[in-house]
Amino acid sequence: MPNVSIMGGQAAAPTDRVGRGRAAHQRPFRQGGLGPVLVLALGTFSVGTDAFVMAGFLPSTAADLDISTATAGQAVTVFAAAYALLSPLLATATARAPRRALLVTALLILGLANLGSAMAPDFALLMASRIAAAAGAAAFTPNAGAVAATLVHPERRARALAVVIGGLTIATALGVPLGDLAGHWLGWRSALTLVAGLCLITAIGVALLLPTLPANPPVPLRTRLSVLGNPAVRAILPLTVLGMAAAYTVYAYSVPALYAVGISPSATVWVLALYGVGAVAGNLTAGYATDRWGSVRVLTTGYLTMATGLGLLGAMAATHTTSLAMVGLLAMAWGAGSWCQTPPQQHRLIAVAPHEAPLVVALNSSAIYVGIGAGTLLGGLTISSGTTTMYATATALAILALTYLLATAGKARGKKSEDTP
Repeated sequence: MPNVSIMGGQAAAPTDRVGRGRAAHQRPFRQGGLGPVLVLALGTFSVGTDAFVMAGFLPSTAADLDISTATAGQAVTVFAAAYALLSPLLATATARAPRRALLVTALLILGLANLGSAMAPDFALLMASRIAAAAGAAAFTPNAGAVAATLVHPERRARALAVVIGGLTIATALGVPLGDLAGHWLGWRSALTLVAGLCLITAIGVALLLPTLPANPPVPLRTRLSVLGNPAVRAILPLTVLGMAAAYTVYAYSVPALYAVGISPSATVWVLALYGVGAVAGNLTAGYATDRWGSVRVLTTGYLTMATGLGLLGAMAATHTTSLAMVGLLAMAWGAGSWCQTPPQQHRLIAVAPHEAPLVVALNSSAIYVGIGAGTLLGGLTISSGTTTMYATATALAILALTYLLATAGKARGKKSEDTP
């Protein structure tokens, strides 16, 4: 989540009626190229970088604030948890806000929150600033996709969405490596200041390039959550939590985890970049593979790949085996298995609730961040027992996700049967 993983379904929400009502207002923009869409993509890149960059310099953050690395990792956990909780709440609360003003405000909040993180004198204020950053991110990401879908002709909507959500994909690939590099050369506070600057520059671009767009019709929170009455939806969503928890148990602590398999601090950025290459490849391949072979087969392959990559890395840590080439290959497998999950999960949800696609994908987005928060929490709890234990926990979660998938595939099957393994 192209990486439509995080909010792709929400972005597709505008109806033909809404589109016709806005057509006259948007016509000049529709003929004006992808400039506005590109600045929205820069915004999603800013959001994604902010979400992942902290993991790249947790050890230095911990040392500066005089806390353990595991404790510092809770800054990632609280961001993910706050995003998951605030996303549906803010979508409801801001439904009547004009879109351009909302997007600019969200980016300003994100930028100022990063400045607050950069200047935080203690852990408590760092955590408070991460919650504020999550609020800005949760307000920006779904609305950026929705706005992009209205700025182009219907036949170009998928391409516009791919561009906007591509910002998140690139951030997934580069966020932690860039954080590790910037933290090493500039210090973690300067790195967060750069993220803040990127958010503020993007806010200016959005203010200048986007047209004035009216608010969306409000959707009550009760309506957003009513789709949970669908048994198939209830069967599918826990898998997102399990799968993302498996991916992030180690990812949030990737710097010490890679050090345990012989990767020096100077080489960590390159291994994390290979993880990112695997993440992008897995995400892009998953969309095509899901259409061709069905979502259950793709998810089965993904969880096996993730479990294999994490399990072998854990074995290397336990036996003190070092091989840069092997670690690079396993990191790519880990990244591919982690980020191939969302396209097939989104496909399954839309298949069982086609008339409520925006709502189920929004819930899946919250489940993603619940999983990220849970995985980060587990990583922090297990790293004190050693990186081998942390790797083993992540591997076990990937196997548990596969087991849950196979056990619930029948309950989660929609009207179509092509997803049967």
